[in-house]
Amino acid sequence: MPILGQGQLIGVDHPEPDLAESSLSVKVLMKIREEIDRTSPTLSFEFFPPKDDIGFWDLYRTIESLKPLDPTFVSVTYGAGGSTRRKTIELVRRINTDIRINSLAHLTCVGSTREELGDIMDELKSSGVNNILALRGDAPAGQETFLATEGGFSFANELVEFIRERHGSFFCIGAACYPECHPECPTPELDLENLRRKVDSGVDFLVSQLFFDNDDFFAFRDRAAAAGIKVPIIAGIMPILSVTQVKRFTDMCGATIPAGLLDKIEAVEDDTEAVRHIGMYHSTRQCHELIEQGVAGIHFYTLNRSTATRAIFQEIKTARRSQIKTGMEQ
Repeated sequence: MPILGQGQLIGVDHPEPDLAESSLSVKVLMKIREEIDRTSPTLSFEFFPPKDDIGFWDLYRTIESLKPLDPTFVSVTYGAGGSTRRKTIELVRRINTDIRINSLAHLTCVGSTREELGDIMDELKSSGVNNILALRGDAPAGQETFLATEGGFSFANELVEFIRERHGSFFCIGAACYPECHPECPTPELDLENLRRKVDSGVDFLVSQLFFDNDDFFAFRDRAAAAGIKVPIIAGIMPILSVTQVKRFTDMCGATIPAGLLDKIEAVEDDTEAVRHIGMYHSTRQCHELIEQGVAGIHFYTLNRSTATRAIFQEIKTARRSQIKTGMEQ
């Protein structure tokens, strides 16, 4: 999704996998939009592919361990300039065919021509992956602004149009949205116009940038609906685990940290466990309120650190089961 970061991978003492091996069974799983319509609110995780095979195997086992939680889907980010592109394709394919969890493959315009993007789509389709998150992508490291590759695309709506032209309705297409405005856009009004253009190109659902104040999300959702954007909007949530890290991310993506929350985490900045506790408590409260207010889904940005998001996920699912049971007994 919009944020990429290097997290601490969870180590597993296993030999490196043969990435050429895979299940011969290719079966298309349910499209995410269908899951939203059927089981809203959806609950999902995002990971980024490691750069080496050992890290790949560790992450594969981590995602496999999430199977009992029954997430709606797992998304895998996409490295710029081909840095992790091959591993993204391999990982989403294995999540689908081997682990049997719906996977969402990120696809960006960065460093790719139309032909290269078309080849990736064809490969995803042949692997049974039918969910794509279509993004423009961020400028590569060392490049201040995004520059379209010659023969490629400048905007996400162009990528969405290309997917639809090439594969029709086979892919369920997600796209990004920004409750506090895209950091490169001068006004929220223009940002909403751009989003409407992107959705009208063939988007099935939206996933938001991270935010820490639910009022920002609710206000954005209302403005989007008033602008004629009717597709479901999944809320992006990232538990705060490090003060330095969250400040760096919010500076990058234009999100804000509420003053009260910032005061709390800065007061215990040197106590990692205290920061983690505050961050998890805040994210859990966010999730409960979002669900109460009818959010289409919650997408956890894990940064490959699944412990905190797993705990929040389990707490939410337990609370939901209790509410359903209470409702049935009444």
